[in-house]
Amino acid sequence: MEMVVGVGIVAKIVLFYSLWLLPPDSCILMLMLQRFRSISIVSYCKETRLLEEVRVYPLSLLSSQRNHHFAQSLHIGKQFTNPSTEEIVFKAICMNLRQKKWKILDQILPSLTDSIVNRVIREFRTSPQLALEFYERVGGGKSLSSTLDSCCMVIHVMVNCRRYDEALSLMKNKMLLKGYSHLDVLEALVRNYDTNLSSPAVFDALVRACTQIGDSEGAYEVIKKLRVEGFWVSINAWNNFLNHLLKMNDVRKFWEVHKEMVYYGYVENVNTFNLVIYALCKECKLLRAISVFYRMLKAGIIPNVVAFNMLIDGACKMGDIDLARKLVKKMGVMSSGIVSPTSVTYNCLINGYCKVGGVTNAEEVCDEMTKMGVEPNVRTYATLIDSHARNGCIEDAFRFCEKMVERGLMPNVVVYNSIIHWLYMEGDTDGASLLLSDMINKNICPDRFTHSILSKGLCRNGYISEALNYGKQTVEKNLTGDAFMHNILINYLCIRKNVLGAMQLLASMFVRGMVPDLVTFGTLIDAYCKEGNMGSAVRVYDDMIKADKKPNLVIYNSIINGLCEEGSVDAAKVMADELQRIGIVDFITFNSLLNGYCVNGKIDEALCLFSKMRKEEILMNQVSYNILLNFICKFGLIQQAKELMQMMVGQGVLPDFITYTTLLTSTSKHSSREEVIELHDYMVLNGVTPDSVTYETIVSPLISEENAEFALKLKILFTNFLKLLRVVQENQNVEDEDEDKEKEKGAYFELEIEEELESEVDPSINGTWEQEFKAVF
Repeated sequence: MEMVVGVGIVAKIVLFYSLWLLPPDSCILMLMLQRFRSISIVSYCKETRLLEEVRVYPLSLLSSQRNHHFAQSLHIGKQFTNPSTEEIVFKAICMNLRQKKWKILDQILPSLTDSIVNRVIREFRTSPQLALEFYERVGGGKSLSSTLDSCCMVIHVMVNCRRYDEALSLMKNKMLLKGYSHLDVLEALVRNYDTNLSSPAVFDALVRACTQIGDSEGAYEVIKKLRVEGFWVSINAWNNFLNHLLKMNDVRKFWEVHKEMVYYGYVENVNTFNLVIYALCKECKLLRAISVFYRMLKAGIIPNVVAFNMLIDGACKMGDIDLARKLVKKMGVMSSGIVSPTSVTYNCLINGYCKVGGVTNAEEVCDEMTKMGVEPNVRTYATLIDSHARNGCIEDAFRFCEKMVERGLMPNVVVYNSIIHWLYMEGDTDGASLLLSDMINKNICPDRFTHSILSKGLCRNGYISEALNYGKQTVEKNLTGDAFMHNILINYLCIRKNVLGAMQLLASMFVRGMVPDLVTFGTLIDAYCKEGNMGSAVRVYDDMIKADKKPNLVIYNSIINGLCEEGSVDAAKVMADELQRIGIVDFITFNSLLNGYCVNGKIDEALCLFSKMRKEEILMNQVSYNILLNFICKFGLIQQAKELMQMMVGQGVLPDFITYTTLLTSTSKHSSREEVIELHDYMVLNGVTPDSVTYETIVSPLISEENAEFALKLKILFTNFLKLLRVVQENQNVEDEDEDKEKEKGAYFELEIEEELESEVDPSINGTWEQEFKAVF
């Protein structure tokens, strides 16, 4: 009877030790694990006849070793209070987890509570792999859905052990697959934050997770919420968010966030400066980027190669190749010998030369980088190959392919795509097909750009049916799953005014489960607007809204232009005003409206809009002035048209060949020959490239007539000039002597000025980075 009284404690101790003393397939162990939560241990023992066995056969069935452990358990049970069920299970799990006895654990996991799971994760905070495997097994169990708190505890463990990839994966899984918001995850991370378990970098990781899933607003809300809660993200989180904004081309938001970051007292590091330089280069503000670079040097921050590469790339995009070359040469001096050019540096320079047509210079840079010990890579050769192919030198492009192979580099899909594209542009469809076959034979898998290039190339050369069949085959073979290639086919069908065929292709996309994108809908809307079929354009617009696609400015501009061509200028004006109110207009919007007013004879409205565009500093380009010039010239107001053109030049907007043709055609009908030639000379001197047809039909005949008259006048003048030459020659000798003396004096002063300038820029005076900076910039 005494033994029955203490059986509660004993049974629990027996349960604890049987978890490792009994074999894994023990029936008693499995039953105990499955039912210990639902009934008391005493009742459980009675049910399983364990208590009876203990009474009748107290220790006779136990081996000597297990007899010792059982006696020891009874002794321990007398010394300690009744241990809780949770404590027993917790210790059992920890023991089996350390020994990686997954079969036993898999039987235990379905019956676990959240508190036990959290305790196990905390226990294994220094063994992140075991903690992660345990959590994944718990999460995979059907009877227990892992809570957000448990997940966040694992995230804390992962970040604290610098296993950021696993932490980011868990965060993204909760937000994308489990439906938790970024604020839910943040609250759970704050709630489970422990100085012994956690690191502040966990909040930086959450910001990064938001940016990786494209949630810009979520990342910003996390930063703001943490500041309110008293937690501060590091400069690395700000840099990550700023970098994300630049990738999204949201430069305006970038500057707002950067200003806020500086206001809160964060100190910019080299990565922050790199992002600022990159943003300025994206805005083509090279001088300001150089100023930031100089500020970084003065702050004692040594720039890394990324900063130099961004400046070099920015200078190349602005067409200032000379500055880019100087930066490459001075990298070592300006970085105190820390930074040297890399393949990326030279690739920026090579790409810059290729963009301005300097392929020969680009090849010289390629040779130079080899001499400097920097090996050209696939991107280097891809740039040179594309440049040669773009210029029509296909043979030179193949020559560089051979060089590439000689250096042990294999042409990739980008190289093949480039040459195939330019072969199609030249109309060499057979050559493009042969190159595609070679590409497949070399096991280089075509990508979605390859399929799009083939479709576009076939359409461009008149093989529309073949292009449609090819597109059908790629979809049936699951070679492409997006709307990219279909957009090309739809666009060419619309260009050929086969909008019905384009709509049928759109329907086939829905049938095959492909989702049209904004380009798809925008192409169809624009086609209907150009046809004057605004009803169908509106129906496509409604379908786009139903597909949860938000229209962009390109689509709005197409609709405004369609309304103007239809004569519904007032409706177009209402839409343009609304777009201006929400701040998403551009010069195309106003040019469409301006042209609509002119075409529909609304002179007052056209002039009022033009004045508004100038007054509110709305972007005005050549099209804006050409629309109004064409309108004025139709009424024969040549003098007013000339004044408007002069105003155009004064505003820094250069006339183009359309301006040239419009003005000269009208002037030739209403003005004299001299005025036409004078106008031609004025526009050419202001950088206009004359339209060849207009020049040959209007200007050239007038110049020929003028030259005949000028030749007769020149003959008379030259005869009189010879008569006076003898008289002038006698007085010229005296004047020459005086002039020689003045030239000697002027040359002396010019020499002094040159010497002074050379002393100011002499790099040998001081070798510091500041001297070099001034010498470069």
